[in-house]
Order: sequence, then C-alpha cells, then structure tokens
Amino acid sequence: MAQGTDAARTVILTVDDDPGVSRAVARDLRRRYGETYRIVRAESGESALEALRELKLRGDLVAVILADYRMPQMNGIEFLEQALDVYPGARRVLLTAYADTNAAIDAINVVDLDHYLLKPWDPPEEKLYPVLDDLLAAWRASDHRAVPIAKVVGHRWSARSSDVREFLARNQVPYRWYSSDEPEGKRLLACAGVDGERLPLVVTADGAVLVEPDDPELAARVGLATTPAAEFYDLVVIGGGPAGLGAAVYGASEGLRTVLVERSATGGQAGQSSRIENYLGFPDGVSGGQLTDRARRQASKFGAEILTAREVTGLEVTGASRTVRFSDGSAIAAHSVILATGVSYRQLDAPGAQDLTGCGVYYGSALTEAPACQGHDVYIVGGANSAGQAAMYLARGAKSVTLLVRGSSLTASMSHYLIEQISGAPNISVRTGTVVDAVHGSDHLEQLTLRDLASGRTELVDAQWMFVFIGAAPLTGWLDGTVLRDERGFIVAGPDLTADGRPPSDWELDRPPYHLETNVPGVFVAGDARAESAKRVASAVGEGAMAVMLVHRYLEQS
Repeated sequence: MAQGTDAARTVILTVDDDPGVSRAVARDLRRRYGETYRIVRAESGESALEALRELKLRGDLVAVILADYRMPQMNGIEFLEQALDVYPGARRVLLTAYADTNAAIDAINVVDLDHYLLKPWDPPEEKLYPVLDDLLAAWRASDHRAVPIAKVVGHRWSARSSDVREFLARNQVPYRWYSSDEPEGKRLLACAGVDGERLPLVVTADGAVLVEPDDPELAARVGLATTPAAEFYDLVVIGGGPAGLGAAVYGASEGLRTVLVERSATGGQAGQSSRIENYLGFPDGVSGGQLTDRARRQASKFGAEILTAREVTGLEVTGASRTVRFSDGSAIAAHSVILATGVSYRQLDAPGAQDLTGCGVYYGSALTEAPACQGHDVYIVGGANSAGQAAMYLARGAKSVTLLVRGSSLTASMSHYLIEQISGAPNISVRTGTVVDAVHGSDHLEQLTLRDLASGRTELVDAQWMFVFIGAAPLTGWLDGTVLRDERGFIVAGPDLTADGRPPSDWELDRPPYHLETNVPGVFVAGDARAESAKRVASAVGEGAMAVMLVHRYLEQS
C-alpha cells in the first residue's frame, strides 16, 4: 500500500463508458484500496484526461490507470496514449472483452501497456487484486515523485511565445501555459515583478525567472545538457532527427565515445509528426514525439551524450582530427563525424507570411497549437506525408481542414494509406492546383488569398490557422568550402562522388569513398540531408546505423 505523505494524494483512476461497469470497477477498487488510495472514476476518455490534467496541476500522484477498450469517441488505447503524456510513470491496464485480445496485445507496443484484464474479472480476489497488487508494488519501487513543471506566460499571438512552447514540448520538458491577459497569468507576472511588455516569461520548476530567454539559456535552465563533457570524441553526430538518433544509439552501443549535437530539439521533422503509421513494428502507428523520446532514452542508456540548443557553424579538418565549431566560438573534436542535419520546411513565398509566422502561420505541425484549433477552420499547405498526417490529427477537433495542394493530385507525393484516410474524413477537403497568394492580418492571421493555378481566379477566405509543409531545404550552408553539396544544398556522398569513375579531386586516400562518406574522409552523411535520400523515417534510421558501421571501418584503417 502507499506509504507516508504519498498515500493521501495518490490516485487509482478508472474509466469506462458503461456506468454500471464503471461503478463496479470503482466499488471493487475501493473495497481493497480505498483506505490508502483515492479512487477516481470517469465515464469517457475526455473526462478522464481532464481529471488527469487537474491532478497533475495540483501535484497529485497517479499510480495506476485502468481503461476500457471499447469506448466511443476515444477508445482505451487512444486514451492511454494521451494519458502517457500526462503521467508517464503510471501503470496502465486495459479492460477488454475476449474478442479484443489482439487489440490489447497491439497496445503493448503503442502505450507500453503493463497488463490487460478480461471482463468480467469475478472474483476480484483472484483476477483483479493480484494484478493490481503487483502493479502498485512496481510503481512504489520506481521513482514516482511528481515532476515539477515550468510555467510559461505569454501572449496568444506572440511568435516567440509559440517558439518557447514548441521548444519545451519537443524536448519533453513539462510546462504549463498561461495567457498574459488571464488572471493566473497576471498573477505570475506580478509575482515575478514583470510588467508584461517583454514576453514570454518562463518560471522554471525550481522557481528561476527568465524573461524572453533564447533557446540556449532556456535549455540550460530547464535541465537540458548544453555543454560537452569532453573535448575529444570518437564520433560527433550533428543533428538529432531519426538518422542522428539512430547513429547515436548504434555508435554508443558499440563502444564509441559518442556525442549528438542538436540545435533545437531531437526528433527533427519526424518528431513533429502527430502520427507515423508506416514505421516498422508499430501497426497502430506512433507519434513522432513518442518515437523520439524512446530513441533519445535509448541513446542515453548506452552512454551517448546529447547536447541541445547548440548551433554548429563550421567543420574543420586538421590531420586525423575533425573539429566541429559552435556559434558561441567553442569547439569539440573527434575522429569521425556523421552529418544528420536533416531539412527544414521551405518558407512560404507570399506577402504577409513572414510577418505572421508564429501568429497563425506555422511551419510543421506545431502540435502545441493544435488544442487552440478546436472548432476552427484550418488550412494546410502541402501534399506530402507530413501534411497528410497533420491533416488527420487536426481534423479530430477542427471544424474543417482544407489541404491546399499545388499539384493535380496527392498520389505523386503522399502514401496511399494517408490518401485513403483523408478521403474518408468528413471534415477534410482537398483543393488541388491551388496556392496561397497572400496572407493577411494585423497581429495574427485573419485571411488568405488563394489562387487557382488553372484559371488564375483568386478567392479571399477567412482563416486563423495555417500550417505549411511545402518541401524541404537542407540545413547545410555552414559546410561551404568543406563538404561537397549539389545545387540544392544536399550533401553528395559515396558512389555519387565517383560518378565518372574517379574520386573527387581533393580526395587523398587510395580507396574510394565509402557508401555514405563525403569528400572529406571520416565525415559521413545520413538521412534527409543526403542527396537523393528516401526522405522516410525508416530509411533515415537505417542510414544512421549504416554510417556507424562505416565509421568503424574508417577508424580501423586510419
């Protein structure tokens, strides 16, 4: 049983849409655990999530969550997946009928399910209590203390406020958002002695007050590693997307002293995805945030060092050493480097778009903004998988979602499964051959001018939310003069360097470049930054692993 001061505030939560079953579960739980745990019951996934959020804000602990599988609007797996973000340490149990056993087994991959119980569980002394006893014992043995959270106070239509929220969310830093014009936000500003002219205000979990912090300052104050522990490594991985994380996992697991350097947040574009459904081993899909969190923890477990909010500005070759320079003037060196810098979404070239970025215009899915889209009309620009995934996610709560696609159809750039899902979503419409001509608004997005490419006709539509996914630009400008790139800035490697049968003119080794090796020996590329790469999560992870194998080969022959 719960001990000490934890007991009075520790919760066992149960959710079932059948009132009779809900009462029966709560009754059985109170009979056994009511003296030492608080039993909280809900009759829908939404109400249960609301209860979890309230408990979180109050600092209460949740030990076990039991959810029925068959619930309307939000089934048990979907609920537990969202509950995982609120209370990741709570033990999770799915209540199922015999016919749903396969769904319960699949849930083990999706939500790290701890157990599933077949209904009915009579007698509870045999089928319910032993399971709960074991789960509660495991929970008590873990570090289940409440996680203090940061507080962010900002203006609803502030680009920097939006950037800070996205930075914290993508780096898995718990925080609570307060609008500067709401009572609680005003109270926090007053307590911090800030007039609200400079926003956002960030109050860290330990009470430190930051006003308009930049990413490096914010990262350092919320506990993210920003300073390298050493000056020299076996391997420096630049970029923390799927390719970089894959390289960090395999490099560290195979004994290389490995450091991963990320300028913003691990996960890259994939980390911003609301749902990846064609990644091997996740038949029900997985969010980019969850996949990133697991990969980051896996890399750390093997001993990889992960630096956040560090911008790389240069790469130098000095004999066998490869020196990576940062924007603050510092540097680290290594025997080898893997470039996994990924790509960024191209900026929308339409009047008004730049001024309203972060104020209704967003690049990528900006998942922190999704709750505010509830009941609104949303526009998404782009026709590839990332745009389709965002459309399906936002359609859950938006009044309507309109995909604006320059091409004549989605088939050229979007996976078939996504096209099928979009066609079956009643509140998603697709406008092909359409571009955004202009973006309008004072302090936030208010209207869009759309142009039909075939007829040339324009149309003015009301809009508060636009998410842009219009192709990718590689983040490789800092490599000028060192690493060969193609005309679009993508890094050329391996066989592409020897297309005429000869290595590059500055290649000094007797052997040709390895498959993912650039024109600089010991410097490899993996993922979307490589010329002619597949631009898929699975291939990026595979290239990260392959690059480490080639690093080993390089080190053995050096």
